[in-house]
Amino acid sequence: MADLGFAFGLEPEAAVKYFEGLGYHIPPDWDVKWNEAQAKARAVAGIHRQDIVGEFHAAMYEAAKSGKSFEAWRDEVQGRLKAHDWHLLKEGDIVDGDSGEVLGRGITKHRMETIFRTQMQSAYMAGRYAEMMDAVDTHPYWEYVAVNDERTRETHRLLHGSVYAADDPVWDSLYPPLDYRCRCRVRPLSRSRGADRVKPNPQLETQTVDIGVNQYTGEERHAQRTGIRINGKFVAPNAGFNANQGKAMLSRMASVAVDKAQAAHPDIARVALRQMMGNERFKSSLNAAQLAWVLQLLRG
Repeated sequence: MADLGFAFGLEPEAAVKYFEGLGYHIPPDWDVKWNEAQAKARAVAGIHRQDIVGEFHAAMYEAAKSGKSFEAWRDEVQGRLKAHDWHLLKEGDIVDGDSGEVLGRGITKHRMETIFRTQMQSAYMAGRYAEMMDAVDTHPYWEYVAVNDERTRETHRLLHGSVYAADDPVWDSLYPPLDYRCRCRVRPLSRSRGADRVKPNPQLETQTVDIGVNQYTGEERHAQRTGIRINGKFVAPNAGFNANQGKAMLSRMASVAVDKAQAAHPDIARVALRQMMGNERFKSSLNAAQLAWVLQLLRG
């Protein structure tokens, strides 16, 4: 089976919105809130300059829109870097052509392919999440589907065939991708196909893992992994993947709508948000503070 990262030809529009909604601001302490940072904009480890990471993401956005291959994306990244007189060397260093300063390390061809495939899979699954949420009334159950070949991770294989309600909290963390180059997906099921297979809410378990040292502060870094037990084995996303990319995308889009409403005249904002609040998907994507502000505006 081909990697799902290249399945953009199916429904690219929703997936492209994932890249449109990404923020490129990466503060020096981006690793402090690891899962949050990863859900908002996957930082390219080894590069800590916002403008360079922005070029990587901009090239990814163009690749998603036009269905470019990894090789074409890599060539575009090279071109974008050279336009700034930054040079990506074969050994993986990014060097400033004027000063000779090393701006990044470890960006080898293998590493770039991992970035490309993982980002594309994240975008594709985020788009699928939005589509499945639109169909949740007719397809209220979701099934985890792994590729099940020699490259499939054991924990992902254990999840294969598991069916949970679409609104089960398990999907907040166990929605693919769960790791780099993860090729898993989620399939929506109708009531007739899923009712007899759906599992009860599993007991969620959160573990804190060590992910190294913050190079800016010297402090140890930690991340959370939330998962479940299957046959006694802890099954959870890898550090940095402990968030539902689709849910995060909808939250970002809802935040943009609220930000625009706050900048508009209250009467105009009230009309627009009253209509938006009729959409359950939009309403559920707001955080507590945003929801409180909208409700107060509508009451006024």
